[in-house]
Amino acid sequence: MMKWLHTMASSAWFYRFSGQMIPWLTAIFAVLFVYGLYGGLITAPADYQQGDAFRIIYIHVPAAWMSLFIYIVMAVYAFIALVWRIKLAEVLLISSAPVGAAFTFLALVTGSLWGKPMWGTWWSWDARLTSELLLLFLYWGVIGLYAAIEDKRTASRAVSILTLIGVVNIPIIHYSVEWWNTLHQGSSVTLTNKPTMPLEMLIPLLVMATAFKVYYGISLLIRTRAELVEREPNSKWLKQVIEENDHG
Repeated sequence: MMKWLHTMASSAWFYRFSGQMIPWLTAIFAVLFVYGLYGGLITAPADYQQGDAFRIIYIHVPAAWMSLFIYIVMAVYAFIALVWRIKLAEVLLISSAPVGAAFTFLALVTGSLWGKPMWGTWWSWDARLTSELLLLFLYWGVIGLYAAIEDKRTASRAVSILTLIGVVNIPIIHYSVEWWNTLHQGSSVTLTNKPTMPLEMLIPLLVMATAFKVYYGISLLIRTRAELVEREPNSKWLKQVIEENDHG
């Protein structure tokens, strides 16, 4: 079992495997994204209260979900990196941060665009918005801290600790609408309760959420491959990969 795990965590295995997966994931993402966007913007009926303005949820809600999901994944990588000192986990952690930051920024911007017609303001310092903004700062902090430390193994340990400390913000974001009086409505889709959205609205939303997860996978693989090459430019495994590509 441990031998298998070490094989999976090797730079050479990951680089070859990710190179094979990226084209397939890209095709899957394209299909899901087009279907989800068409379903959300064209076929889904207008909301009885918000009209067509609600359609921004097909970008805003999946982006907000991804902002939390990616940070949780980063925390898992951080734990693995600190406990087992696996280099690939360190690389996956730092490679996830820019993608998570982008999704968080997208969630904040689309939320602001949605908030103006619904609430009459672009921004409100309520608990959900403020904690989501703090999440963006955490992502930026991870990116900045990693860039500020020259030795990458030391930098990885530092950002792993920062990431684990920042996990406390995730339940605050998730439960903020229940703990405090905020402008945000409660979740329409949960794992424990029946969705409050009609199926013709819900299905495109779930498809878009899946498309965003696939996009994260694609970006993560591409960024991790680049980070591995930058960290190990003269490694034996990289020379073997280059030779294989030349002969292929």
